[in-house]
Amino acid sequence: MALVNGKPAVTLSFQDRGLSYGQGLFETLRIAGGKPLLWEAHLQRLLRGCQRLHIPAEGLQTALQEDLEQLPVVDQAVLKILVTAGCGGRGYTLPTDIQSTRILQQLPFPDYSDNPGLRGIQARWCNLQLACAPALAGIKHLNRLEQVLARAEWNDPSVQEGIVCGADGYLAEGTMSNLFLVYDGRLMTPDLSLYGIAGIMRNYLIELAASVGIKTETGQYTRAELLAADEVFFCNSLIGIWPLAQLDDQTFIPGPVTRRLQGLLKENYC
Repeated sequence: MALVNGKPAVTLSFQDRGLSYGQGLFETLRIAGGKPLLWEAHLQRLLRGCQRLHIPAEGLQTALQEDLEQLPVVDQAVLKILVTAGCGGRGYTLPTDIQSTRILQQLPFPDYSDNPGLRGIQARWCNLQLACAPALAGIKHLNRLEQVLARAEWNDPSVQEGIVCGADGYLAEGTMSNLFLVYDGRLMTPDLSLYGIAGIMRNYLIELAASVGIKTETGQYTRAELLAADEVFFCNSLIGIWPLAQLDDQTFIPGPVTRRLQGLLKENYC
């Protein structure tokens, strides 16, 4: 099911600035037990993104709540929310009166029956490097071409994620996930002030880790540091935590920190 500005629809104006220029944002949430998980965190990131992209957000929270009430109540699903700068004429100049567009999609939850969270996944290095763009770093804007091109580098279904670095050579994230390393019982996750998405699950795991005394460091890390890590895992709002099991010829074993965080997630993310 899809709603555009609160009404069932399957089309969008060709003049929409989200389509023409990527001036928009999106959030992908997991629905469990009929409710969107970590709703407030997703909403606040969306509102911050609107401010950065000069998209008026007055009344947006109320409108989204009303939209959600129209969706069928399901036990398990994916909710995708897009907010764009609405329709405008040709050219980059912002319209004088921006009327944003809201799009909500409720989609089937992916089939993870092969249990990647338990056994871990195989990943690869991506050749593509993320451009340093601090004005856009952290937010989930609609221009995902770098991720599309990085994901296009392989077709092997046994490889479930790719690791992307920034143009400065440091680790950034996965093509669809955030990245954590574990060293001596502490978490390390790449700094995302120049590129990448500051994931909701990433932030939630940092909070959960702190609640049980596991410290998290944010910084600039190299490929060599990833290869030397005790544990490595990927995360996002749909997959939860997927441990890294194989990267090229190197094998990783999901360790105690990863397993503890998975346990905390199982207890709290529902």
